Amino acid sequence: MNVYDTANRLASELRQSEEYKNYKQAREMVASNPDLKKKIGDFEVARYDAQMTQMQTGKEDVEKTNKMKELYAELIQLEEAKQYFNAEMKFNIVLADVNKIIGEAVRDVM
Repeated sequence: MNVYDTANRLASELRQSEEYKNYKQAREMVASNPDLKKKIGDFEVARYDAQMTQMQTGKEDVEKTNKMKELYAELIQLEEAKQYFNAEMKFNIVLADVNKIIGEAVRDVM
C-alpha cells in the first residue's frame, strides 16, 4: 500500500463529504456578500489577535477578547453568518478527528 495513494483517497473523500460541501457553499455565499465578508474578516482578525496575544503572553487580553465577542455577537444575529460558522465548525471537527486518528497511529514514534 502506498501512503501517498491513501492520502490522495482521503483528500478525495474529504472533498466528497457533506461537511466539506456545506462549508464550501457557505464560503461562496460569504464571498458573494461584500458586507458580510468584511464583517467576518474583521471578526477573524480580532479572534486571531486575541489568540496570539494569549499564546505569547500566557494571559487573556480582556479588551481584545471583548472586542472579538462583540463582533461575534453581532454576526451570529445574521442567519448567513450563523450558517457559515456552523459549517466551518463541523468541517473543522472532521479535520481534527482525522488528524487525531493519524496522530494516534504514529504516536509511538513521536
